[in-house]
Amino acid sequence: MKSTMLSERVRRVLILGGGWVGQDVAALLYSDGYEVWISTTSLDKVAVFKGLGYHGVCIDFDEGLKEQQVLPDSFDFVLNSIPAASRNTKDVLDRRFRNVQSLLQQLVFKKHIFLSSIGVYPDKDGLYDEEWNDELDGRLLEAEQAMGSLPLTLIYRLGGLFGKERIFAKYFGGRLCQTGDQPANFVHLEDVTELIKLGFLSLAPPNVYNIVAPIHPTKKEVILASASKYGLPLPTGFDPVTSHQKVVLGQKIMDELGYSYKYPSPLYF
Repeated sequence: MKSTMLSERVRRVLILGGGWVGQDVAALLYSDGYEVWISTTSLDKVAVFKGLGYHGVCIDFDEGLKEQQVLPDSFDFVLNSIPAASRNTKDVLDRRFRNVQSLLQQLVFKKHIFLSSIGVYPDKDGLYDEEWNDELDGRLLEAEQAMGSLPLTLIYRLGGLFGKERIFAKYFGGRLCQTGDQPANFVHLEDVTELIKLGFLSLAPPNVYNIVAPIHPTKKEVILASASKYGLPLPTGFDPVTSHQKVVLGQKIMDELGYSYKYPSPLYF
């Protein structure tokens, strides 16, 4: 990592991956006075980001780093939401995260947060905290290890993400729900963005955190509550074909960062 110091007159954040979470974090930090740099693979989104006052940059980490020279060499914070998607092969993911790693090794920053997923834990009965290390998903774990090798890195394992137009009941209207007996390991977008900001500003050392609402109703209960709240159609029925009791615990970040969830239960999303 370069030794060049960040100018004290410019507070600057780099967001790799201008998706749903990245855009909300960009808006939050921009409103706080940060200069926002945000990457996307879409030239159309670059134009949208520039219209919002951000510095939009087109970078495809699967193709290489053709435009890395347009970035400043120093940032206060880096939010990394480049996905380790299950549809991608191991070779694609290896190349993707080597390119991300190569870019970040060229930059100065105070804190780096990588967004992973609680999908790293097996879909089996159990209580899963950050110390669990058995049968972890290989693609996610390798991405975490690559990004965790960078300095000043926090890894956030996000639960099922909801909020705004993303409502759980929307995905089951008129359909048979076969997972209704499973516990909901969900988190609201507003809590995620607040925890990202808090993670940047805190003195938290490099670590791994589950980002999950602390109350775990069943998915059936969440569907019924959100369908009632938003006037959405109900499933045709509930048939508990898949009912493993996987509960992901998110107490660690609450304790270490002193955080209280705005939405402690998915019943109120």
